[in-house]
Amino acid sequence: MQPEAAVYPVVFLGAGPGDPELITLKGRRLLDAADVVVYAGSLVNAALLDGIEAVCHDSAPLDLEAIMHLLAEGHRQGLRVVRLHTGDPAIYGAIREQMQWLDRVGIPYEVVPGVSSAFAAAAALKKELTVPEVTQTVIFTRQAGRTPVPERESLRHLATAQATMCIFLSVSMIAAVVDDLLAGGYPAVTPVAVVERASWPDQQIVRGSLADIAGKIRDSQIRKTAMIVVGPALAEDSRIVSKLYDAGFSHEYR
Repeated sequence: MQPEAAVYPVVFLGAGPGDPELITLKGRRLLDAADVVVYAGSLVNAALLDGIEAVCHDSAPLDLEAIMHLLAEGHRQGLRVVRLHTGDPAIYGAIREQMQWLDRVGIPYEVVPGVSSAFAAAAALKKELTVPEVTQTVIFTRQAGRTPVPERESLRHLATAQATMCIFLSVSMIAAVVDDLLAGGYPAVTPVAVVERASWPDQQIVRGSLADIAGKIRDSQIRKTAMIVVGPALAEDSRIVSKLYDAGFSHEYR
C-alpha cells in the first residue's frame, strides 16, 4: 500500500524589512525547503532567494487571481508553497483576501510572522518607541490616499492621543501628513524621523520636527518605501528611567 502524499499548507511568510538576516529562523527554514515561492517584487530583498531551489515568481505584475492560481496549483501538486511578503504580513500585507480565497476552495495555510519595518526603523533610529511617563502607546497607521482611511482613524483624530505614531506608505504625502498631525494637536516642535528602506544597505534617515520635516523631505531623494515616525518619545532630552530594573521595584518578570 502506497503511503499518502504529504499535504503542505500554503505559507504566508514575513520576509522582514530588507536585511536578509532579519528573517526568522523558521522563515529561513521554510524558504530553503520551498518548491514554489511567490514573492512581493521589489519590496522583498532578492538576496533572500539566493541559493534556494524553488521556482520563484515575482507577484508585482500579477493580479489576485493570477497569484492565487500559482499558490493553488502548487499546493494541488503536493509542493511546498511560500507566499513571501515584506515586513510582517499582518500589517498592510493584503493577505486577508488571499486567505479568504484559500478558505473558499478548501486549501489549508499558515502565517509565519516577520520583523516589521516599523521596528527596523526604530532600530535604525536607536530609539525606544515607548518611554515611561511620556508615551506608552504606539499607533501603526497611514495617510489616506488611493486607499481610503475611515474618518475616525484619520491622522487628525489619532494625533489627539499624542502617542508615538509609525506612519506607513505616506511619505509621498508628507505635507498633508504634517498638516493633519498639527491640526490634531501635536506641537510644531514634535520630533519626526523618516527612515527610507530601513535595514537595507542604502538606508537613509532624515530627522526634523513637524515644523521643518516636509521641506527636508522635499529637498531629499526620498519619495517612497519610507517609514515616518513621530512623537515625543523621539526627543533627546528625556531622562526618565523605566521601573523594570529599579532595585526597589517589586515585579514578577524582568
